[in-house]
Amino acid sequence: METQGIKYAGSKCKIIPHILRALSETQGVQTVLDGFSGSTRVAQAFAQSGFNTTANDVAVWSEVFANCYLKADKNDSFYTEILDHLNALPGCDGWFTEHYGGLPNDKKKPFQIKNTRKLDAIRDEIDRLKLNFIDKSVLLTALILALDCVDSTLGHYASYLSEWSARSHKNLKLKLPKRFRLTTENTVLKGDVFDAIRGRMFDLAYFDPPYGSDNARMPTSRVRYNAYYHLWTTVILNDKPALFGKANRRADSKDSAAPSVFEDCQSAVVLNAIERLISETAARYVLLSYGAKGRAAKADLAERLTAHGKRLKIIEIDHKRNVMAQMTSTKEWLNSVEKYKEYLFLLEK
Repeated sequence: METQGIKYAGSKCKIIPHILRALSETQGVQTVLDGFSGSTRVAQAFAQSGFNTTANDVAVWSEVFANCYLKADKNDSFYTEILDHLNALPGCDGWFTEHYGGLPNDKKKPFQIKNTRKLDAIRDEIDRLKLNFIDKSVLLTALILALDCVDSTLGHYASYLSEWSARSHKNLKLKLPKRFRLTTENTVLKGDVFDAIRGRMFDLAYFDPPYGSDNARMPTSRVRYNAYYHLWTTVILNDKPALFGKANRRADSKDSAAPSVFEDCQSAVVLNAIERLISETAARYVLLSYGAKGRAAKADLAERLTAHGKRLKIIEIDHKRNVMAQMTSTKEWLNSVEKYKEYLFLLEK
């Protein structure tokens, strides 16, 4: 099964087979919720496996991805004609070039100026086309996927490489996102996960909340997901926001701005939030994904979850640890052999 997405710190691409095997141990599941859909790879896999899938996330770029992969149903030719038009546009100096474009001799910029000029032209043209949100989401997804192929980062936008990455020298080119035949009834939500579960019922709910870190010295103001991917938010909204810091982050992505309770520095707060989520979810099955280096410990999670179900199975997966902060190049990250465990908690309520 093939899914598509950006470089993403919380990606579950490598453990999708384990997630689907866990679902094979359930009975009568037709409707599935992905409550923290992120790059939507798991939601894509659910839909391709024949489940009526609801994808939810607080991030607007996740909403766009979900509409592209789960809702768009026009023929490929409709989109490729527009993509050809966008690719043919001449570049121009605009807001993105001013703040994120770098000349060949510049350092610590996310994109080379030739590609931000194309970004400026393409992004404004997408707005001028006045498409419906689903069709616009296909184009915006294509744009972000193309930018992800020419960036000079470790996969996030909280900081940039000191030397240009090899891929940053490539030319920005939009391609049609991967399509699969839609045979299921899918829903896309954008908002807090507690709002997503309120008044809704599912056969199975899959939750992959932010893990935070088990490092007790990690300050409360650690960089969060909305800061890692602030630039994707700006590409989607095209709102030219106020910026701050060396990385030119959005002002509304400051570490103190609307932090997720699941990223709290206190493990008790995180555990209470997860237990509340499990308790309030109207689903026969709950599948929780959590990392060994997260704020909540495996034993504590098992104890809290067992109180809300009649069966609990814990699946342990050896998984590459997220060590991007210590890396100096994407190649170094990809070749890392450091491992840690990812847990899947399967609960029948």
